[in-house]
Amino acid sequence: MKLTASSSIPGNIPDTMEAMTLVGHGDFDMLQHNSAVAVPTILDNQVLIKVSAAGVNNTDINTRTAWYSKSSANSKDASWSGQALTFPRIQGADVCGEIVAVGKNVDPQRIGQRVLIEPCITHVNGKKLTSPWYFGSECDGGFAQYTSVDAVHAYAINSALSDIELASFPCSYSTAENMLTKANVSSQERVLITGASGGVGSAAVQLAKARGAFVIAITSREKREQLLSIGADQVIDRSDNLLTVLASNSVDVVIDLVAGKQWPQLLELLRPGGRYAVAGAIGGPMVDLDVRTLYLKDLSLFGCTVLQAGVFQALIKHIEQNNIKPLIAEVYALKDIPAAQRSFSQKQHVGKIVIDIK
Repeated sequence: MKLTASSSIPGNIPDTMEAMTLVGHGDFDMLQHNSAVAVPTILDNQVLIKVSAAGVNNTDINTRTAWYSKSSANSKDASWSGQALTFPRIQGADVCGEIVAVGKNVDPQRIGQRVLIEPCITHVNGKKLTSPWYFGSECDGGFAQYTSVDAVHAYAINSALSDIELASFPCSYSTAENMLTKANVSSQERVLITGASGGVGSAAVQLAKARGAFVIAITSREKREQLLSIGADQVIDRSDNLLTVLASNSVDVVIDLVAGKQWPQLLELLRPGGRYAVAGAIGGPMVDLDVRTLYLKDLSLFGCTVLQAGVFQALIKHIEQNNIKPLIAEVYALKDIPAAQRSFSQKQHVGKIVIDIK
């Protein structure tokens, strides 16, 4: 989609900004700190946002390393959407900031609003995309002092939480809420969550509890108390045999972020008519499926990438009503994103790693 800038930027906003740019697929040396990147010029239906903080996600690492490619790092399917990535690219999907300029079709009263950006992009300059983008993948994201997005994806937020705390929510919590929505989780259901100490997993624990579910979390033994403190009713060590600790047909819903070798046990745990939702494969993308388990138990499997309508608005409501709380593991400066990604990849944290861009 070729776009032409059509809205001017106020004179008090600089022409250039500090940003972390991804210049190609590969190791940490593909991340380059640059203090002279052009500030985005917004289109008629867009807003310019001064970024305050931005969270780190699996997608940042997966995109950099070409993990999404199903063939090789040199192929043209190594992005979130399965298309070739355009470099240089500014990553960063979790953004909290302030609107400082608007396109001519956007209400000027939005200037000054504190906002969170919906990371699943469905509209560009007022036109609906045939295939959604991911903020910081198919378009530049928030690892910079300024970023731009269609106004419909910039949600005003009224909260006493800090910018760093708010930046922990958009990607992980909307992903978790989307999984729970697609799986239609309701009160009193037994919900099993894998990878429960990560950003999405810990979000799913809180959001499932907000729905009144009984939450069973899988994590490492040393993170047990932290998961209990945010609402998990039961915590299982990830090295345990799930069918030994739990019983077959004992779970209504599985929220999976891990996949890997343990995956067949997840379907065995589901009751007849159970639902399985997946939005990650940090344990490995290739799994063994006995199709008899799938059809004889009448299971429903949900892949969860594109946000359902209303999911992000529901998340904003949860934040403003204090139904969920931010979990901040570490905070880094913009220039230290390589170090933040190293720490993220070690998986020793609970909650979110956030970049402070003020």
